[in-house]
Amino acid sequence: MAVTEGKQATGGYPQEPPVERLRRWEAHGAVWRIASRTPTLLTVTLLQCDGGTEVDTIVSSDPELFAFVGDRSASDE
Repeated sequence: MAVTEGKQATGGYPQEPPVERLRRWEAHGAVWRIASRTPTLLTVTLLQCDGGTEVDTIVSSDPELFAFVGDRSASDE
């Protein structure tokens, strides 16, 4: 089972897959950055549209999230 956590400060949906969350985040013009990456766990910081203020964090071992992020370290790459 994939580990998926978040503060839910942005009204994220508890059962929403991490990839869908990042896609929705990007679709609204906001930015995400990889805070840490191991072979089995990603920590992704969700930032406001200006890329400055951290709003939420996703911690996940979901293979689909790894595939979506690929080698990128941020959404604006």
